[in-house]
Formats: sequence, structure tokens, C-alpha cells
Amino acid sequence: MINRIKFLAVALLMTCALSACNTFHGFGEDVQHLGGAISHAAS
Repeated sequence: MINRIKFLAVALLMTCALSACNTFHGFGEDVQHLGGAISHAAS
């Protein structure tokens, strides 16, 4: 159950990140910010 919730949360975040950027450069920045948010949430 917890794994399913985590998967859905990541899928939702990735969908938001992909819809928010217009270029590959923007996508790289989005992924970088997403990684930082995940790191802060994990610690």
C-alpha cells in the first residue's frame, strides 16, 4: 500500500514536471529541483 502511494506521488510529480517545461534545458532544471525536494524530504 505504501509503495503504491509512493509510486503515484512520483508519477504525479513527473507529470507536473514534464508539463511545466518547454525545452530539454528546462526539463533538466525541473529534474534537478525535484531531486532536491526529494532529498530534503528524505532527510
